Amino acid sequence: MDSIPTDNALERLAAELAARPIIPQGDGPRTRLVRPSDLPFIPTGDGSSLQLQSVDLANGIWVSVVRLPPGTRVVKHYHTGWVYGVTLQGSWYYAESPDEVNTPGSFLFEPAGSAHTLMTPADQEGDTLAWFAIAGANINLDEKGDPVSIADARTVLDVYRKVADALGLDTSKLIIIGE
Repeated sequence: MDSIPTDNALERLAAELAARPIIPQGDGPRTRLVRPSDLPFIPTGDGSSLQLQSVDLANGIWVSVVRLPPGTRVVKHYHTGWVYGVTLQGSWYYAESPDEVNTPGSFLFEPAGSAHTLMTPADQEGDTLAWFAIAGANINLDEKGDPVSIADARTVLDVYRKVADALGLDTSKLIIIGE
């Protein structure tokens, strides 16, 4: 049986690795904070607005807060990946499951491929605010269920920046990973 030759370089490396602290010390990546007033809400064309907070281009994930006035009906859509949602203010539900109403503090998990139509109650006082983390693409559907548009992390980032720029709004605090 051949033996692996011992080499001073390997011994030094082993000693260096063994001497490292279990918990990294020193300067690591810094945390980043986005406050509610740090980024603009931009209109989405259906009366609602979106505040993009973070985009991870490497993993195709985007995080946003949406503002939905009473009586909003978002086009039916599905996602190619998972979605996490937390309701911050107001309430909303899916037309496909109207008895499952999201209220402040509610957490929603949407598995990939679930199709739904987000709605807010028409008689609600004030806007709904909901936080979403979305992985993959968002596929918007027409009345027949055929795709009419697709948005992924890159698309959302590009559109958000362009609309904000056109309106003279600052997006410099947007957290972008992988750009």
